[in-house]
Amino acid sequence: MTEIEKKPRRIGSILLGFFLLNISFAQADELRIAVASNFLLPLKELTREFRNSTGEKVVLISGSTGKLYAQIKHGAPFDILLAADSVRPKLLEKEGLGIAGTRFTYALGRLVLWSVNSKFPFRNDLQVLGQKNFRYLAIANPKTAPYGKAAEQVLRKKGLWKKVQNRLVRGENISQTFQFVMTGNADMGFIAFSQFGRDQKQRTGYSWTIPEEWHDPIRQQALLLKRAKTNKSALDFLNFLQSKRIKKLIESYGYSLEN
Repeated sequence: MTEIEKKPRRIGSILLGFFLLNISFAQADELRIAVASNFLLPLKELTREFRNSTGEKVVLISGSTGKLYAQIKHGAPFDILLAADSVRPKLLEKEGLGIAGTRFTYALGRLVLWSVNSKFPFRNDLQVLGQKNFRYLAIANPKTAPYGKAAEQVLRKKGLWKKVQNRLVRGENISQTFQFVMTGNADMGFIAFSQFGRDQKQRTGYSWTIPEEWHDPIRQQALLLKRAKTNKSALDFLNFLQSKRIKKLIESYGYSLEN
């Protein structure tokens, strides 16, 4: 190979190095929060307030808790995890990928059965699921999404799990489940109460909040991840999340708080 042929390769390698270095610096200058899909809407409002008061740049990455956990295990560059359960944060803490002593419950989720179709009025029970006049029922994937797991527990408790198998559609996360119902691809579905937003009067269709005793508590926990051990912005955000004013804002989205 001639010296002329080698030069473009050297230049390409140098440019790639600069590119990767810039990405690394960019990520170091921003707070990266992995958030369960159900909490994305409230978190957007919270991070706006955080950014306005601190000037910190925040990047949100949403998905099912199970998928986010897998990404963290494979080295995804996240600083904080806001999960929809307590299982994965505990595992990450045990596996050395989360900082011990930083895990706490930031919200208790509520499960809702919802339909935009007026043909399916709910009467504070699940009798509508025993009827044959609906095509599809949407739930989030129980293996990766805690709200999907809660939906499965409800259906099993009421003896409906096997009966609805042929009509189940599974969303990858609770956001996709919401879209299935909103677009009419599913007649009804189990979603997170918070997905209606703060203005509950603007919700469409029919909904019924599932009694909490019908499923395990949806205990949503936060965790500081290993790479952010000395990240002041990450620590500041976790303190911000536990402030009285922000707790009230979280409650306004339909969540409960631990005593």
